[in-house]
Amino acid sequence: MDSEFMNEIAQRLAALGVGVVRFEFPYMAERRVGGGKRPPNPQKVLLECWREVYRQVRPLVTGKLAIGGKSMGGRMASLLADELGADALVCLGYPFYAVGKPEKPRVEHLAQLKTPTLIVQGERDALGNREAVQGYALSPSIEVSWLVAGDHDLKPLKASGFSHAQHLQAAAERVAEFLLN
Repeated sequence: MDSEFMNEIAQRLAALGVGVVRFEFPYMAERRVGGGKRPPNPQKVLLECWREVYRQVRPLVTGKLAIGGKSMGGRMASLLADELGADALVCLGYPFYAVGKPEKPRVEHLAQLKTPTLIVQGERDALGNREAVQGYALSPSIEVSWLVAGDHDLKPLKASGFSHAQHLQAAAERVAEFLLN
């Protein structure tokens, strides 16, 4: 929750008037205590963690409440958005498939998603590039906003003429526009 990416995007969103609440899945919290890499918790645990965070945060928010996240956090949120009745869903660097496995997309639930959704994706994301994603049947409630030559962290190739800071700002501006209008 306090990676460089998450710190940057949260600060940029806050500067644009979007409040952000961050949390960690249990396996990430365990990394802080014990150090080292830990594999992600089973999906059931991740989803229950999301449900609990939503239960805690919902009563504290007087207006719209969007859920989402970066990569797997966004994917888990996408699995729950309709169930929770979230006002919106925002995914940054959505993992449409596992690294090197574009033949096994994780998109079945995205075809029926009803929650208004914004996915900000790098065109060359190794977990869902533009060419692959354009072939998926996504719900009409989903909008994909592409960042030129961006990777999974939205970092562009130098040759693109864009900097990572510019892409993060563009992502924050697109998210703020989506949520505040």
